Amino acid sequence: MWLITTLIASIAVTAIWYVKPKIYKLDILSLMLWGTSIMILVDHILGCEGGEFIELETEGLITNGTLLGIVMLIPIFVIWEIILIVSKPKANVLGGK
Repeated sequence: MWLITTLIASIAVTAIWYVKPKIYKLDILSLMLWGTSIMILVDHILGCEGGEFIELETEGLITNGTLLGIVMLIPIFVIWEIILIVSKPKANVLGGK
């Protein structure tokens, strides 16, 4: 289920990227999300041993697949926020030149 969660986030951010201004750096966020989705897809393909491809429960610390997907998205959004804070000059924040 964490594959579905990251794919939905990737598609949503990519769609928003076409509409919103470029100051939000949604292209970077979109690339990070698509990279995560591809890594999870490869992990599912290589780890598939004839069982279910989309699992609703895990055997790890977080047993709910949807919750695991959301928890996996949190660091991506934190890194994106750090990139926004570091790269945005104060003049753009205050509406200056």
